[in-house]
Order: sequence, then C-alpha cells, then structure tokens
Amino acid sequence: MKTMKKESLLFNVLLLTICSFLVFATAGLGSYFTSVGIDSGWYDSLNLPLWTPAGSVIGMVWTILYILLVISVFILLRQVDKRSFFLIGGVFLLNLVLNAFWSYLFFTLNKLFIAFIGALFLTLSVFLLIYLVQPKNKLASILLYPYLIWVLFASYLNLQIWLLN
Repeated sequence: MKTMKKESLLFNVLLLTICSFLVFATAGLGSYFTSVGIDSGWYDSLNLPLWTPAGSVIGMVWTILYILLVISVFILLRQVDKRSFFLIGGVFLLNLVLNAFWSYLFFTLNKLFIAFIGALFLTLSVFLLIYLVQPKNKLASILLYPYLIWVLFASYLNLQIWLLN
C-alpha cells in the first residue's frame, strides 16, 4: 500500500497547519462553550469537589494537551499508508468533535449527566486513537497518554459534579 510519508516541505507545512487549525479551532469552540456557563454564573453555583482544579490550571493543562495532540497526530500522519491516514485521521476528527461537544453539553446546556456520557465517549475515542497509533509510532502514542489521563480525570470530575448537584 502506498505510504503517505512525504518529505516535501510543502506537504509537512500544510499537514502541520491543518492539524494545528483543527485542534485549536476545537479548543476555541470549547472555550466559547465554557465561557457561556462561566459568564452566566451557572458554573459558580455548582457544588464542586474540593479537589477541583482552578480554572487557570485547567486552561493551562488543556493548552499543553492540545499541543501534544497536534505533535502526535502530525508525527503519525506523515508516515502512515493511505488507509491508516484516513482511519486515524477520522478518529482524530471524531475525537475533536466529542471534545467540543462535551463542553457544549456541560457548560452551555448544563446537562451534567449527559455530559458525563459524552465524556465517556470522548474517553473511548482517546483509547481508540491510542490503540490505532501505538503500532504505527510509539512516540506519537506516548504523546497521547497525558491526554488520556486528563480526560479520565475530567470524566471522573464530571461524574462527581453531577452526583453533588
């Protein structure tokens, strides 16, 4: 099967630009959805677990994770065959949709339990992404583990917030 690995500077710049745009557009959309719940005062009215991180910490962690996600997907998509390119690229896009959708469910719609279900689907998509990436490139896979750990933590936090409210 023909490989997608390209040595041309144009291909690499274009791929990195697309990966970065998709990830940071997702981050921007998620941030917008989050601001709806924050600005309305809804989030501040919730009973939160004592171990809930400060918003600034959450923002910093997500920024780092999004950068790792871009690097991971960029490394991987440069070297895989066409079939893997589209399969992994599709799971990557699904993951981004689920990522933004969780923020919409939680912060914009204020649906804590439904958001938790969304978080479980997001977590499954990260597991699937790692499963598909790991045999192709270990480094790209390792770069996804902090994302998985954070999404597991965020899912558990979502569950606890639902139980407290």
